[in-house]
Amino acid sequence: QVQLVESGGGLVQAGGSVSLSCAASGGTFSRYVMAWFRQAPGKEREFVAALGHTGNKLYGDSAKGRFTISTDNAKTTVYLQMNSLKPEETAVYYCALVATSAWGNYLMEGSRYDYWGQGTQVTVSS
Repeated sequence: QVQLVESGGGLVQAGGSVSLSCAASGGTFSRYVMAWFRQAPGKEREFVAALGHTGNKLYGDSAKGRFTISTDNAKTTVYLQMNSLKPEETAVYYCALVATSAWGNYLMEGSRYDYWGQGTQVTVSS
């Protein structure tokens, strides 16, 4: 059973930085995409960033230039470094994974992912 466990959320002031982690366990995937999504209260889930097993990266428009997605050498943990955070980015941030060798903008759709973490709250105060 694949499990994704996020950590690193918390309270940060506007303009500050937060680093999130997502540890994957329970499965072995040679080809995969891991991604971050977020959902604010009363809003739809929003794509943030994705990372493929080949190192390909994809960012949502709001994340470009400020957020960085990365992984460790073992490729079992994916990170999201978020800088210059804004109050409107207060949300629950979710990690997701899909076993696939494909790559494309369709990976911005949450429905493409098979496994999800429980989420971690990030609150950006003004």
